[in-house]
Amino acid sequence: MKRPDIKRIFVSGPYTSGDVAVNVKNAIDAASKLMDAGYAVYLPHLSHFWHLVSPRPYQDWLKLDLEWLKLCDAIVRLDGQSPGADGEVNFAKENGKPVYTLKELL
Repeated sequence: MKRPDIKRIFVSGPYTSGDVAVNVKNAIDAASKLMDAGYAVYLPHLSHFWHLVSPRPYQDWLKLDLEWLKLCDAIVRLDGQSPGADGEVNFAKENGKPVYTLKELL
């Protein structure tokens, strides 16, 4: 069930752990479901395509993600091992942002 007080959602999940292409597809699928439910979604996995054209160090992408996370109302943590996503969740909690699973918002 959609939570009306939450509009901007940051999607956090595996990227480098396992198959990157599968992880990006899974994140896009989740973001599409959230968008269909009426949320404005920030999907850091899309930087994958930017990185293909103009590579940057991994830490640059994490820094960019945290800047966008500051503006989001909540974070959705996708299943799977991911030190980067775990760091994003910790950052969200430290900044008073709720953390949800995909099922909790759909």
